[in-house]
Amino acid sequence: MQPVQPEAHRASSRSAQPLNVLELPDALLRLETLAQAAGMSIATLYRKAASGELPLVKIGKRCTRVRSADARAFIAAQGGEQ
Repeated sequence: MQPVQPEAHRASSRSAQPLNVLELPDALLRLETLAQAAGMSIATLYRKAASGELPLVKIGKRCTRVRSADARAFIAAQGGEQ
């Protein structure tokens, strides 16, 4: 019998959200997706949200998303491409 391996971290078991989801008008993005698209860390995104630069959508106690339109505006304001 083989030993049971501990489960990997939850985030690594989720499927990645494709970056083209930014183009969908009503999509809700994971912070990981925006971090990748904006070239920033998730911690930086939370700091930007705390300063009012990035509106977040709280879906649940542990579920935070960003509207794709807000994400595109945020990236444009940072000097990046949409």
